[in-house]
Amino acid sequence: MMRDHGAGVLVAALSSAFGAALIQGTGLLDAAARADPVTGGSTTVGVLLQITSTVFIAIAVYSGAVVTTNTFSVIVAGRVRQIALRRLLGSTARAERGAVAREGLAVGAIGAGIGLLVGSGAVAAIAGAARAFDVLGAFPYSYLNPEILLPGVAVVLTTWIAAVIGSRRVLAVTPMQALGGAEEQSEDESRASALRSAAALVLVVLGTLLLVGGVALGQVSFSGLLVAFTGGVVSFTGIVLGAHLVIPRALRIVGRLMGGSATARLAAENAIRYPQRSTRSTIGLLVAVTLITTFGVALRTFGDMVETAAGDDPAYYAGIETMLLTVTVVFSVLTGFSAVIAGVGLVNSLSLGVLQRTRELGLLRALGFSARQLRRMILAESGQLVLTAVALGLVLGTVYGWAGAHSLVGAARDMPGLLTIGLPWPLLAVVVGGGLLLTLVASVAPARRATRVAPIEALGVE
Repeated sequence: MMRDHGAGVLVAALSSAFGAALIQGTGLLDAAARADPVTGGSTTVGVLLQITSTVFIAIAVYSGAVVTTNTFSVIVAGRVRQIALRRLLGSTARAERGAVAREGLAVGAIGAGIGLLVGSGAVAAIAGAARAFDVLGAFPYSYLNPEILLPGVAVVLTTWIAAVIGSRRVLAVTPMQALGGAEEQSEDESRASALRSAAALVLVVLGTLLLVGGVALGQVSFSGLLVAFTGGVVSFTGIVLGAHLVIPRALRIVGRLMGGSATARLAAENAIRYPQRSTRSTIGLLVAVTLITTFGVALRTFGDMVETAAGDDPAYYAGIETMLLTVTVVFSVLTGFSAVIAGVGLVNSLSLGVLQRTRELGLLRALGFSARQLRRMILAESGQLVLTAVALGLVLGTVYGWAGAHSLVGAARDMPGLLTIGLPWPLLAVVVGGGLLLTLVASVAPARRATRVAPIEALGVE
């Protein structure tokens, strides 16, 4: 069964490598600052670096956990018939769920170990190159840093928890399902619990109120940013929790924009026919795009306000624009790592979805669909998922970025009013372009797998 977990190991390795690289990199920079005769007496640089690395390690682990949870959910959905058959032979739901949880623990341990080695090795190689070109001076630093075990342990735990959460469907599998197919629930059959929907609504409303309060408080105090940040986390958690209420509806709207051809209509129907699978495939990318857009819009909006206010006192705001540009680039690269993780999850979800629809795809081939039409259909499905995630992420990120920027108004003087909003067009262009590229990449492996199966062979799958 471990053959299904290649993407899970890759996601765990990416998260662990990112964490190890950040800890080793910040440790290296802190050692360099301490060795410098000018900054050696200050601990400020080290503290700031540690705070920054902790925040972005948390982001990477969170993104990885979302993707891994979705991956295990898709895997369990594809094993319904096998699990039901074992239940028929005497296995219990608890034993089956325990087996999936143990797979998650193994996936996390393997991925974390690989990631720690890769992340530390990458930093060591970069440091060696920097010293060779006299960019980095000679100073003592040990890469046997016990702190790098922390992201590794976090990845193992989150992967195990993700497997436990993703395996919840095992509890609903009955022995009688051994006589049926392993399919996702359809839109009519999929009904999220009222408690989950109510909790999502409460979190969104509470988070929105905190966002508004943070913006208002930010006009007079530095603490507005903390309130707005808390509101953003709470409201976005509600959106993720209630994604089953939002994403299928957004997919339906986007599907209508895909065109009226047979392949486009089939792709649109496939995306909304199994909303759970589509939501799981989309949510990771939605998180990544929202994060990137939030940082970009917040810094661009604050930069525009600074530029407007600088007309009255240029000396006071000197250098801030350059600093904001640098921070935008750095933050975009760091948060962009979560987009890589989300992309891996999307490719894996599409691939597993195609594998579970072998009989359906074989029937289309038998009815006259060509391999080219099949590839177009899967490309349209990929495009529909990516476009939905990018569109929602841009909207949410713009709102959160605007709120974050205006919650900082109390930190500077003579700032313009609340109507100011700055859009980082180059960054947004990169996000949209990356989405188009991801659409093509995500459809390659599933399309190849779908077109390799002969119609007769597919129709004979049990």
